[in-house]
Amino acid sequence: MVVDTNVLDSAAILPKSVSGKAFALSLRNFELLASASTERELTEVLPRPKFDRYFQAETRIEFLALYAKATTKVIVTTIVTDCIDPKDNQFLELAIDGRASCILSSDVHLTELHPYRGISILTPSAFSSDVALYG
Repeated sequence: MVVDTNVLDSAAILPKSVSGKAFALSLRNFELLASASTERELTEVLPRPKFDRYFQAETRIEFLALYAKATTKVIVTTIVTDCIDPKDNQFLELAIDGRASCILSSDVHLTELHPYRGISILTPSAFSSDVALYG
């Protein structure tokens, strides 16, 4: 399973939010995949000053460590250009090369591609509902 940076940001800031709960479900029920590119994006985004008012640097570091430990690293060789937002193609590429069954994202540029090459692209709410239904 691939988790988009926007879901991870929300989960880190508000663990009890829909995104936070979906991330927790994904941790418990799926193998999480990461690439050098997706990890780099998360480590660049989470420390941004705009998040200072939401949580301390220590909490961000702890979240990044948890994420790094919980993910399986995938070397991405596939190149796709199917998403209208070029920076979101990294999640599609990771899902393809990691043979993921699902991408968890709040980004409409990704969710509008659902399903993508047989890969579900679900919002945190839809994902949480599906996991509750099918376990």
